[in-house]
Amino acid sequence: MALDRRTVPARVSMSEWRAPDGWRMRRFDWTNADSPRGSILFQAGRGDFIEKYLEAQAHWHLAGWNVSGFDWRGQGGSGRLHEDPLIGHADSLDTFLHDFDAFYRDWREQTPGPHVLIGHSMGGHMTLRLLAERGPDVSAAILVAPMLGLNADPIPAPIARTITRLACRLGLARRAAWKQGERPVAIGLSRQSNLTGSIERYEDEAWWKANQPGLALGAPSWGWLRAAYDSVAALDRHGALEAVTTPVLLIGTERDRLVSPRAIKRAARRLPQAELIMSAVGAHELLREVDEIRLPLLASIDLFLDAKAPVR
Repeated sequence: MALDRRTVPARVSMSEWRAPDGWRMRRFDWTNADSPRGSILFQAGRGDFIEKYLEAQAHWHLAGWNVSGFDWRGQGGSGRLHEDPLIGHADSLDTFLHDFDAFYRDWREQTPGPHVLIGHSMGGHMTLRLLAERGPDVSAAILVAPMLGLNADPIPAPIARTITRLACRLGLARRAAWKQGERPVAIGLSRQSNLTGSIERYEDEAWWKANQPGLALGAPSWGWLRAAYDSVAALDRHGALEAVTTPVLLIGTERDRLVSPRAIKRAARRLPQAELIMSAVGAHELLREVDEIRLPLLASIDLFLDAKAPVR
């Protein structure tokens, strides 16, 4: 499908959804009016915004799916949780879970089945928490590079978590944990190398931020990092993942520098109905990778949906 990744298609509806506490969230809905295949709720990662994933959304829409989603509270077009609009802050990811649960319930009532959840990075993490803690009635879930553990290499995860807690105790919870980006960039590498091998798709993100500056978000706060470690620990509790009965496809890459490939593989072993695809190539944003990596993964997702969420 030919798609201008820097233009929101005319049939995509952008609107406002209000969380139970009144917080205004920016949502999108890309509907298939005639006999839709079903409905997908897609959630991206920390610092992302709806427009970054228009290409993946277009793929599923072309296959007949309704596709919906929203910008997480504190980013994209859903306002900020910090006085500095470029610092990504959160006191607890439980707030995101409450938002997700409420949005899911409204969305499910408004859309035809089968219903599918797809989440990237933090969106994949929150999708798994929703499955584990709220038990939504969905046919299948796909987690792409899910944040099931933060990759702080070469610092061991327990030490990184201890440093984060110490920083918060010292009153730095609302301070940026580093200068910019998703993690400190190692010497000889770049932010792009952490995200995608596709220069064109990487530049798309910069274009959107330049033309809509309100979408931009920078480094996380120490408070967000603490909240992320606490949320990961919630899924690590004995019995949490073992209770998930939804068929889940986990997709990761061994070269991910932002989330832990080991944690993804460990979660796949714990989930009762899990399938795992671990790529030997590609960076964190697998749905925005070069076509040689991206298209086979999209095809694998299509096959999984055909098997687990067939046409009714």
